[in-house]
Amino acid sequence: MSDKPLRLDLALIRLHPELSRRQAQAAIEKGQVSIDGRVSREPGERVTEAAEVRWDRNRKATPKTRISLPLLYADEDLVIVDKPAGLLSVPTSADAKNEDTALARVMDYARHRQPHRPFAGAVHRLDRDTSGALAFALNAETKSALRDLFREHRIERRYAAIVLGAPRADQGTIDAPIHDAYEGGRRRIARGDEPSREAVTRFKVLERFAGGALLEVALETGRQHQIRLHLAHVGLSVLGDPVYGRATDKSAKAASPRVASRQAPAAPRQMLHARTLAFSHPRTGASIRVESPLPPDFREALKQLRRPERHARLR
Repeated sequence: MSDKPLRLDLALIRLHPELSRRQAQAAIEKGQVSIDGRVSREPGERVTEAAEVRWDRNRKATPKTRISLPLLYADEDLVIVDKPAGLLSVPTSADAKNEDTALARVMDYARHRQPHRPFAGAVHRLDRDTSGALAFALNAETKSALRDLFREHRIERRYAAIVLGAPRADQGTIDAPIHDAYEGGRRRIARGDEPSREAVTRFKVLERFAGGALLEVALETGRQHQIRLHLAHVGLSVLGDPVYGRATDKSAKAASPRVASRQAPAAPRQMLHARTLAFSHPRTGASIRVESPLPPDFREALKQLRRPERHARLR
């Protein structure tokens, strides 16, 4: 193997050239292939040259379990799904048992995997209209361990965000405590000695457009609405954000149609996408890193912004 991570099915074929691509994928999906002692059922999982990949053709095959969400990673302890915009991460209340949520779909998956002791636990959340990588635990021990990793800021989280406005620098840090209160569906930056929680967001400009930019955003803390609130706080509201982007959207609408069109293409939701999730496996210590591809609506917004009359690419 090269230094570049390789798909698990291709890594297995390198070790067993007699296997066809379909046979390699079938062996993985049956639960007969392990990475550093951990069974993986995802042919597309990325493995490094240092990883120990083993195929035990005598291991009893387990039936493949489907899930109604794209899987970015799965093993016996946890799954990482690719949540679409518009889907709740968890129920809105303890009584909302019939809501369609990512947690409910993962629980269905868990019931098929372990009918007698199904378990699905949320360890973090994404806003309803934020898309991308979202992790869930499949047992109580992993849930506790993953929550510890989040609380200790030992999980790498990177987002893609399309913002309105012109960043003053190519990168920056927003360090602004967020007030404890949640009022009218929104949060705010704390003032003075108000009760608050530390919140730190880092960003880097990937592309600049006329009236906006594409940012890579990294979280050091994970407060509710943190990215949207912090970016709006420095004049870079997320495109399509109906809460913290409201003032910017109104100013765009007040401008001439020609100017508004040039500055802000139509966006069906807030253009915020959880692109990368990376951490050490809480049980094995193996490195896990997933990348969620940009969804179609996000790519379409970028396409509109990249039109020659708008685009000024960062060099």
